[in-house]
Amino acid sequence: MSSPLSQASKLRMSKPDWLASPKVFRTEVLAGLVVALALIPEAISFSIIAGVDPAVGLFASFTMAVVISFVGGRKAMISAATGAMALVIAPLNHEYGLGYMIAAVILGGLIQVVLGALGVAKLMRFVPRSVMVGFVNALAVLIFMAQVPEMRDVPWAVYPLIIGGLALMVFFPKITTVVPAPLVSIVILTVITVAAGIAVPNVGDKGDLPSSLPVPGLPDVPFTMDSLITIAPYAFAFALVGLMESLMTAKLVDDITDTHSNKTRESLAQGIANVITGFFGGMGGCAMIGQTMINVKTAGARTRLSTFLSGAFLLVLVVVFGPVVSTIPMAALVAVMILVAFGTFDWHSIQPKTLKRMPIGETVVMAVTVACVVTTHNLAIGVVVGCITAMVIFAKRVAHLAEVSGVVDPDGKQVVYAVTGELFFASSNDLVYQFDYKDDPDDVVIDLSDAHIWDASSVAALDAIETKYAERGKKVTIIGLNKASADIHDKLAGQLAGSH
Repeated sequence: MSSPLSQASKLRMSKPDWLASPKVFRTEVLAGLVVALALIPEAISFSIIAGVDPAVGLFASFTMAVVISFVGGRKAMISAATGAMALVIAPLNHEYGLGYMIAAVILGGLIQVVLGALGVAKLMRFVPRSVMVGFVNALAVLIFMAQVPEMRDVPWAVYPLIIGGLALMVFFPKITTVVPAPLVSIVILTVITVAAGIAVPNVGDKGDLPSSLPVPGLPDVPFTMDSLITIAPYAFAFALVGLMESLMTAKLVDDITDTHSNKTRESLAQGIANVITGFFGGMGGCAMIGQTMINVKTAGARTRLSTFLSGAFLLVLVVVFGPVVSTIPMAALVAVMILVAFGTFDWHSIQPKTLKRMPIGETVVMAVTVACVVTTHNLAIGVVVGCITAMVIFAKRVAHLAEVSGVVDPDGKQVVYAVTGELFFASSNDLVYQFDYKDDPDDVVIDLSDAHIWDASSVAALDAIETKYAERGKKVTIIGLNKASADIHDKLAGQLAGSH
């Protein structure tokens, strides 16, 4: 029988991390509230992009955040309705209606579950650091650009309010960090505008807030093969974009918090959350970069409680306190997002001394990633193009690392060629032209002790070399293969006729 002491120890071990101390609990609660306030106008805006009622985006943000808080693999990351996902499925809603869009969200979620189970998260290891830096800088630019429309054609009072909000968030933490500066800024600016009767755009101008809770149900579509064929392409694109943004954001949070997260679990969780969101009539979503930065970097949240409360507070704020929330000036939220954009950008990456030290290829990859994201407004496209650019630059760089040097025996009866470097499709193409087939003695030895064979192209190149010598009646012996190289060479040598 266990002692009371050991039972108490087990209880302490099983206690949630957000109950570690009153300070942690307070940080998580206040972070959740700040994020919920920042989610409202964004969710409404994304609903407008998708061409649906604001409730569809708001309910999606609620269900995504709450579900992810339980099943997600990355603590403190915020998932909700996002612009990228809205853009992917908007054409489906415009052409076929809300039912088809919701069905695509559910199918997209199921595809994410399958991809997660197949280990798609492991592909993240192939994302180079330069692409990650480009991703971070691009999302900072996108966050800022998203605020620009809120500063165009607006009453002059908006500008001092934004400046005041920024000043509050910069200087208030010097007084105390008990309450998040963004929350203080939002409250103070709201009180000022309401009390002074200042007419500026507010949250209520974005659309009517819902007054009732979401209810589950099936999408209003005919369950036929035609329907499946119609929604499948959108669902697949939805799944890929959502996973890529979520996994990249999870990796970013890992770096900020110096902790590791389970990317496979996060992939599965995104799918589960989207399926549940679809059944509640939401427009689906993925990890939300701006709000995640508010939660993790600005408010200092680190646990699942802030993620859960961001969704819970969102629902309470729009359903119960809708009239109050509607009075929040957009200037207050714009100021928060501008500060988030500034804090997210990796300023070190563009300093002259950093650029001077960095290989030009790395800088090019970062610039290409940023340019693609900013041009397409799609982080997924930027990451893919950035990765492809990095692979091409890498292949070009290592293609020149394979070197051949030949030494003829003093008696002139044998020549030994030492091959050094990595042999793959890019480097092995020139290999064939580095041997003296005409003047070499009859006995040719190719020493691969300091080389490694990676693919069929390299084996085909070696076959071609042997063939050229054989045509002149000369014998080739290959020595020094390591085990992996020997395995691929033994399997493919002589079997690749016509491939070189």
